[in-house]
Amino acid sequence: MNYQLAVVIINYKTPEMLIDCLESLLPEMQGINAKIVVVDNFSQDESLLLIQQWIDDQAAGDLVMLIASAENSGFSGGNNTGISAVNAEYYLLLNSDTLVRQGAIALMLNAAVEDLEAGLISPRLEWPDARPQESCFRFHTPVSQLIGSANTGLITRLLKKYNVPYAVSNQRDFYDWTSFACVLVRAEVFKDVGLMDDGYFMYFEDVAFAYHAQQAGWKVLNVPGAHVVHLRGGSSPLKSQAKLRKRLPRYFYESRTRFFYQVYGRFGLLLANMFWTLGWGVSTLRRLLAASFKASISESQWKDIWINFFNPLKSYIHPDEYDKS
Repeated sequence: MNYQLAVVIINYKTPEMLIDCLESLLPEMQGINAKIVVVDNFSQDESLLLIQQWIDDQAAGDLVMLIASAENSGFSGGNNTGISAVNAEYYLLLNSDTLVRQGAIALMLNAAVEDLEAGLISPRLEWPDARPQESCFRFHTPVSQLIGSANTGLITRLLKKYNVPYAVSNQRDFYDWTSFACVLVRAEVFKDVGLMDDGYFMYFEDVAFAYHAQQAGWKVLNVPGAHVVHLRGGSSPLKSQAKLRKRLPRYFYESRTRFFYQVYGRFGLLLANMFWTLGWGVSTLRRLLAASFKASISESQWKDIWINFFNPLKSYIHPDEYDKS
């Protein structure tokens, strides 16, 4: 059966959060020929039982499909499983840690109809109190690595055209890439560029997909009139670890290396690491001169950026294997 819309949501040990997401989503499905595909990414907890119980209690079996994956294949792999399960005109990739505001999906679908060049369409992401989140970006470049590691206002201002996040805007506009916490993708985009690259376990896969989509002639449109709450409390610890400057998971650096190599080649990857190291030097000097300065460098990042440098497309080490290596 062909649907107008397929909503793909990955669950990994967040069943209560996912059910909250589904409860915000169900009313938005009225009047849309849609299918919701929940992919449990091998949670190995009570997720499948709790989600299926909710589906049964809501009598939502015709609308919601629950897929039990035999492995945790990460963000790309999990989404690819859901995308491949249903034929649809549009696919909404939605995080489990989101709540869909009234009318958001209809606004994104209408935008897709109005602008046929827009292959990826995103809403305004916000906190529960409606404060907006940065969710539209420039592509990462070697120079942007200097900005991030230096964490110095003067450098950011001097190189502002390379700074990755855009300021939040209330106007519809096109961007290099957008957060995949919630993004509507035309089926034609997948036909042109393929599914998401499952060589990424998590992080940078959304940037890479948007890059390849633009290379194929598609645009990335943000529709700020559509509001989706992003709780940022999903299955990845990365943001909380980065905030505390703890060591980031290996898969982050594997993905970073893969992205810079795919987009800029080996020399571009080397430049990215050299510029990051230069910024690290600036940050270190500032920390020595002013105890109040807060660096943005995570533990061991100076060496972790070189992970897979000599073999950038090497398969990632699955997080389940970390304790064994």
